[in-house]
Amino acid sequence: MNPQPNDIAESAPAEHPHAADAESPFKGKTGLVRIWNAFRYSLAGLRAAYRHEDAFRQEVWLAAILIPAALLSPAGGLGKAVMIASVLLVIVVELFNSAIEAAIDRISFDRHRLSKRAKDIGSAAVLVALLNVAIVWALVLSA
Repeated sequence: MNPQPNDIAESAPAEHPHAADAESPFKGKTGLVRIWNAFRYSLAGLRAAYRHEDAFRQEVWLAAILIPAALLSPAGGLGKAVMIASVLLVIVVELFNSAIEAAIDRISFDRHRLSKRAKDIGSAAVLVALLNVAIVWALVLSA
């Protein structure tokens, strides 16, 4: 009989603060090593998204135009910050959307209603983030 995830967690000593970490071979680094590794993984993720995701590339180029435009706008400091934050939110949401799509495609390329739903919802999140940019910029620049 194969142990279930709950069986493993239950068999780990409760007093050990990292008992759940023993379930994953990718856990266990601490301190500066963990921070350095996390930074390297994040850079690898950004490179992978830029290399493999057309939408991410387009949004990075859009950010490269909009962020300087926000800094040069007549808006006050808070307005500029909100304008830039709205643009960066698009990047964050697109990264999540790309991760969802990659995970779904890793599971199967077969068409399935739940796979479609997951991808459509991720896409909708990007659309909402883009609409947010338009609304924020319009409000800040019209003030």
